[in-house]
Amino acid sequence: MDLGLLSAMFLIFIGSFVQSAIGFGLAIVTAPLLFLISPDYVPAPIVIVGLFLSIINAYKHKANVSFRGLGYAFLGRIPGSIFGGLLLYYVDAKLLSLWIGVVVLLAVAISLLPFRIEPNNSRMTIAGFFSGLFGTSSGIGGPPMALLLQHQEANLIRANLSAFFVVSSFISLAVQVPAGYMSLNHLYLTLPLLPASVIGYLVAMKVVDKIDKSTIRKVSLVMCSISGIAAIVLGMR
Repeated sequence: MDLGLLSAMFLIFIGSFVQSAIGFGLAIVTAPLLFLISPDYVPAPIVIVGLFLSIINAYKHKANVSFRGLGYAFLGRIPGSIFGGLLLYYVDAKLLSLWIGVVVLLAVAISLLPFRIEPNNSRMTIAGFFSGLFGTSSGIGGPPMALLLQHQEANLIRANLSAFFVVSSFISLAVQVPAGYMSLNHLYLTLPLLPASVIGYLVAMKVVDKIDKSTIRKVSLVMCSISGIAAIVLGMR
C-alpha cells in the first residue's frame, strides 16, 4: 500500500469523524489535500464516500428527518448540480484546484459569520442551488445548507443534512458521469477509502459526547483554512 493511498485513507478517517460529529465537514476537510495527492480523488470519490457516510448517519437519525423542509432545497439542488457539471467540463486541473481552495475558504468565512440566518422556502432553494454547484464541481456541498441549519438542535442538523446529502450525492454523481468525472476507475479508487470512513464514524460515535463540539469546529476550520490555501497556491502555479 503506497503512501498516497494511506494519506488519503487517513484524511477520509478525519473527515468522516468530523462529519459524523457535527453533521458536515467531510469534503471541506479532505478535498483540497486529496486533490494534492491525486486530482482523481476530486470530486467523485469524495461524493461517493459522502453518500456512503450520509446513508449511515441518516439511518441512525431517521426519526429526526424532515423531508418537508428539505423539498425546496432539492428544488434548487438540481439546476445547481447542472451548472456544477458544466464547470467541471470546461475547467482544467489547475483551475479546479483554485476553485476548490476558494470554495473552502468561502465556507470557512461563512462559518464565522456572526449573524443568524433563519431557514425559509426561498433561502432553502438558494442554499440547495449553491450546494449543488459546489458539491458537483468540488465535492464540497455542505456549507450552504449547514449555514441555514446550524442553529437547530444537533440531532436535527445531523439528520436533515445527512438526508439531503444522500439525495444530492446521487444527483451530483449523475451529472459527473457525462462530464467525465465519474467512471469505474473513480469507483475503484474509492473502495479502499470506505473502511476508513466507517472507522471515522465509529470513533465519532464513541467520543462525540465527550468532546466539546466547538473545539472540533475550531480545529476543523483551521484545517480547512490550511488546506484551502494549499489548493489555491497549487492552482496559481
